[in-house]
Amino acid sequence: MIRSIEDFITVWKQEADNTKKLFAGLSDESMPRAITEEHRNLGRLAWHVTTTIREMMERTGLHVDGPDPDAPVPASAKDTVRAYEKSSDSLVKALSTWDDATLAKKDNMYGEEWSRAVTLQVLLLHQTHHRGQMTVLMRQAGLKVVGMYGPTKEDWAQYGMPSPAV
Repeated sequence: MIRSIEDFITVWKQEADNTKKLFAGLSDESMPRAITEEHRNLGRLAWHVTTTIREMMERTGLHVDGPDPDAPVPASAKDTVRAYEKSSDSLVKALSTWDDATLAKKDNMYGEEWSRAVTLQVLLLHQTHHRGQMTVLMRQAGLKVVGMYGPTKEDWAQYGMPSPAV
């Protein structure tokens, strides 16, 4: 639960670093990777995470400098990483206009009334949800997946330990 702007920013910066690490593992060749043609591909998922920062926060009246939610998905993984960094940094800066009392204010979010604290929590969880989807596609594409909340299968060897049983 988000109780203060400072707490959110602390968690956001940690999670943004995880997202940047994950996005850094993308390649231009991997961007079209999808489970099926009826599902989002890696590029679309990364772009969705990136554009949602601005899209969701503008519903609260907070301006975040980032790509338009309707902008086309870049073909370049590096362009996506740069756009994510810009949006994430802008969010942190823009939140300086809020104080902790602002977190109780409510906004219409997708047909529901959410406090701004809930909106910030959903923004964090939304990002985490899509990162999970991306790690599956990255494994299928043969890309290295970074550990975020613990070691990945490949990380265990670096620690001189056997990976957990499958």
